[in-house]
Amino acid sequence: MTIERESTKHPLVIRHVTVSGVSHPTETITRITLSGDALAGFVSNGPADHVKLFFPDPATGTITAPVMTDDGVKKPKTGVVISRDYTPLRFRSNNGNHELDIDFVVHGDEGPASAWASRATIGDPLVVAGPRGSRLLPVGATHVILIADETAFPATSRWIDMLPTSVQVTALFDVADESAESYFTAEQKAQMSAEWFYRRAGLGQLDPALRALGSIGESTFIFLAGEAGTLVPLRRYLRRELGLPKSQVSADGYWRRGVKDADHHAPLDPADPDE
Repeated sequence: MTIERESTKHPLVIRHVTVSGVSHPTETITRITLSGDALAGFVSNGPADHVKLFFPDPATGTITAPVMTDDGVKKPKTGVVISRDYTPLRFRSNNGNHELDIDFVVHGDEGPASAWASRATIGDPLVVAGPRGSRLLPVGATHVILIADETAFPATSRWIDMLPTSVQVTALFDVADESAESYFTAEQKAQMSAEWFYRRAGLGQLDPALRALGSIGESTFIFLAGEAGTLVPLRRYLRRELGLPKSQVSADGYWRRGVKDADHHAPLDPADPDE
């Protein structure tokens, strides 16, 4: 059996929205609800889709973002552009009311997104662009292994919600402490078999945990997302040692320890020619 994933493209839309809700699903995650008429028609069909958020310049409070013109996207010539990619957790549209939830891992003022989210209040403006496309669920998968840290919780949540209940879900989580476990609902926890590994016990726990799962069949799909350096040995094990094809493994480094504003589009493992 061959696993296949279809990709679809969406027209680029740049939306000006406002904050309509702030909540805290865990001690370190802030959920920002965005609202506005501009969200009408928002589409996100893949579990790990990304939108680009444009934040205000802390010095001026002004958001600088591209604009759509008849000739396409026009990039700003002045101003400070501050943007980051995030997975849209959940979109709701009811009787003309449109809401989009975005989750932020808040770690003080170390980054502009965290600093903004930690201070966000009702009515604050934000600009959302995308998603430009979606990678749909893997067709033919009967078992999905999810490996993630807190930054990939929204994508993991989407995987669990979108997968048919007939698909077996195994999850390995690399988190700060027990408080992270409250992120997922009781229904989501019931749908997956999860192991939690706490970073206070040291790094490198995911590799033996993945190996302990044993053989991985051809109808198993593995999604890995989180800190890039942590994922490199896991991907090498899956692709090199086990010889799994690309169609069975998706690995995305959302951030890289010690690197400011790391690009998650960059190769996870530059030393691997088959990246």
